[in-house]
Amino acid sequence: MKLSLTKILVAALTLGAAAGAGIWAYREQAAQAPESRYRFLEIVRGGVTQMVSANGTLNPVTLVNVGTQVSGTVRKLYVDFNDKVKKGQPLLELDQSLLAAQARQSRSNIANVAASLDLAKANEARMRALLDKEYVSRQEYDQAVQARKSAEAQLAQARAAADKDQVNLNYTVITSPVSGVVVDRVVDLGQTVAASFQTPTLIKIAQDLSKMAIDTSFAEADIGNIQEGQKVRFSVDAFPNRSFQGVVQQIRLNPTNQQNVVTYNVRVAVDNADQTLLPGMTAYVNIAVARRNDALLVPNAALRFKPADDQEKPAGKPAERQPPGTGGEGGGRKKRDTASGVVHILENGQLKPVAIQLGITDGRNTEVVEGDLKPRDKVAVGENTNGAKPARSVGMRLF
Repeated sequence: MKLSLTKILVAALTLGAAAGAGIWAYREQAAQAPESRYRFLEIVRGGVTQMVSANGTLNPVTLVNVGTQVSGTVRKLYVDFNDKVKKGQPLLELDQSLLAAQARQSRSNIANVAASLDLAKANEARMRALLDKEYVSRQEYDQAVQARKSAEAQLAQARAAADKDQVNLNYTVITSPVSGVVVDRVVDLGQTVAASFQTPTLIKIAQDLSKMAIDTSFAEADIGNIQEGQKVRFSVDAFPNRSFQGVVQQIRLNPTNQQNVVTYNVRVAVDNADQTLLPGMTAYVNIAVARRNDALLVPNAALRFKPADDQEKPAGKPAERQPPGTGGEGGGRKKRDTASGVVHILENGQLKPVAIQLGITDGRNTEVVEGDLKPRDKVAVGENTNGAKPARSVGMRLF
């Protein structure tokens, strides 16, 4: 009886182990199936827009730096930040004491030289009368004429010096050269400003904040796709949920080379009628350089995907390089008109590599220009963690 129970127990354990091994083998085989091991997305048709991006700074179209041509201490301030000013309106006034004294001295010098001129004219007239009566020589008369002309020249010089001193005195009252808004005031009341070799900036005036511009730097790989008149969309940190528009106004031909990276300044014109945008804001600029409305689209994740255990390369066109936006260049960058790539489709329960020619990309999807793909084909985009190979369970060991 005891022997029979032992045989029954051993048989039951053997059947259980066999069943467990079968289940494990089935799960192992199911986990190895591409449908379970990988994630797939369908090829679709749709629109794709290729963008080039850069950061820039919002600036007024015309920003006037108001300085001074004379030195002195700031005695009066008539404007402050954000004040609206008119052309010719006084902005500030420097101390006039020294320049006013110099102007008075120049006017006094004019009177002195004018008196000398009167004396020279009188001497000339007397010498002329004496010369007619032959009481003086011709040389003495010529000396009187020369003294009169010298006095006239000295008077003209004194008047010019007085005009110069008066102009400098007028410069102590600094007026606005344009109508606009004060965006910066560099000086304070009582501060001494010195005008020497370089004119110091005292006040900055934006002529019109309803029209602004963005100065951006685009890489040379992108500049060939940008043209004047293209529409621009940009955002700013102050209004993250709002999109603004602009137009490419100018592509400046002067390149900048920093660490062998060549960039070009692109100026974007912006309409700021409600004056929401402020000078100095950082703008994140996007320019649409290409558009396809009914393109066959493949996810960029499928172009980056490569099975870990599949080193097979497709026959025909090999993968020369990754398309723009799928590798290290970053989304939205286009280096050439076309590129080659490889995707893996699900066919008859197996992964099949397919070589394709690529067009433009938006950083997420890429246009398929040529290749054996059609809508609703499933392409692998990555490993499926839910269908990954399960950890082996520890079964009962038979002795």
